[in-house]
Amino acid sequence: MVPTLELPNGETVTPEDVFLFNGYPYRFVPGGDDRFAFELSPLYWGGGEMDVPFPDREHLAERWGPDSRGTLTAEEWREWLADARDDDRFDEEELAAVEREVLGDGGFGSSGILSALRRRLGLC
Repeated sequence: MVPTLELPNGETVTPEDVFLFNGYPYRFVPGGDDRFAFELSPLYWGGGEMDVPFPDREHLAERWGPDSRGTLTAEEWREWLADARDDDRFDEEELAAVEREVLGDGGFGSSGILSALRRRLGLC
């Protein structure tokens, strides 16, 4: 059985699902020991010190801020990526990796100069 987590907005996610938590894409990681019930792992920076451990779902609800939205549609991810490209906190390598994860290649590919050109022309 695949582990799941019910988000404070009522959606249920698995470790494969990407969702927006406090303005950044994350994945749910089930707890591996008694220290915490689960972690949220940032999509690009995850797997280390950036992971956020939670002892229970109630603690997640307490930290679920106004920029948390749960899972997004492809169009909503495109909007998030467009906004993030105007934000100095994100670099292009990070956003290209996030784009590959949340949108796949959409039949166009999603890295390098061609992707940047397609974005500038509004083709993706």
